[in-house]
Amino acid sequence: MHSDDITRRSLFNRARTYALGGLAAAGVMRGLVPTHARARQASQILNWLTLTNEAALEPELPIIDPHHHLWDRPGNRYMLEELLGDTREHNVRQTVFVECSSMYRADGPEELRVVGETEFVQGVAAKSASGGYGETRVATGIVGSANLRLGDRVAPVLEAQIAASPQRFRGIRHRAAWAEPPVVARRTSGPEHLLLDPEFRRGYAHLRTHGLSFEGWVYHTHITDLADLAGAFPDTTIIFNHLGGPIGIGPYAERRDEVLAAWKPAVAELARHQNVVAKVGGIQMVVNGYGWHERDRPPTSDDLVEANREWYDHMFEQFGPDRCMFESNFPVDKLSCSYTVLWNQFKKLTRSFSADERAAMFHDTAQRVYRLPRV
Repeated sequence: MHSDDITRRSLFNRARTYALGGLAAAGVMRGLVPTHARARQASQILNWLTLTNEAALEPELPIIDPHHHLWDRPGNRYMLEELLGDTREHNVRQTVFVECSSMYRADGPEELRVVGETEFVQGVAAKSASGGYGETRVATGIVGSANLRLGDRVAPVLEAQIAASPQRFRGIRHRAAWAEPPVVARRTSGPEHLLLDPEFRRGYAHLRTHGLSFEGWVYHTHITDLADLAGAFPDTTIIFNHLGGPIGIGPYAERRDEVLAAWKPAVAELARHQNVVAKVGGIQMVVNGYGWHERDRPPTSDDLVEANREWYDHMFEQFGPDRCMFESNFPVDKLSCSYTVLWNQFKKLTRSFSADERAAMFHDTAQRVYRLPRV
């Protein structure tokens, strides 16, 4: 093993505290890893990913990627150019940006600082829409943040978010992925059963007033809370994130069969609510326990198919193609595999489906749910 590999592994180990469950998206890494180490880590991840090289399968198949992030932090940049570099092998027509605590306003009322993220992404989307960066249209849909625990006081926040991007703003994600240490380095703010909290639900009720959807990001231990929310508000669309985050580390390590056995009926219960649609993907995070990032070489698409098929097949069975959409969750899942390999996996998984069913999962469901233009 080369010394570079040892260094890469040590940096990945240090990265665990911010990568678990997408905490990189929340900026938790700042202050935990020195700037020079963060820069070296990003470079080494890119070099490591090149060790598994695949050509894109069916490169003409139209794709909408409904879940990615953008940020520009010290030693940790993922902006338009990086995203386009990742997507270039596949026919990605449009994307949807999902909040990641990026570019909040530095001043003004605390509850309105989140609007800075939408203003930032609106600018990136306009840059992409100029046509000067290729045919892919980035962030034709934007999902932002708002503290729904404000109750009725969240209304002006939602109005400000829509005003910041009236043609693109589509929904809110208020993260409810709660877990005990050592699964995450720190607990999410708010109560464990956030989705059941009365004040949260008062704020949540305002989403339907403004025609906004809700991104349901929980771990597998709290999927039933999301089902309860879906039943209480049947006229609000919920988009189930990352398969409900099946945990595979900490106390859940080496217990895959137990986690799967608990996860399957919870997903089936959630799927009975017709106002819920599912994002299929987002389970190559460190928290899911595959340990891809610790291997000498990144996984191939066949490796991913073998590891993930049982999870994905259950999603197809419960939600059906018209309520499923594949997602990248980049750059969070980039710790484990390349964008090309990830989408090759999705294409291999769906070879037995009809053309219309595949079109739904790769493109049409996302276009319908997020009310995206034809591109």
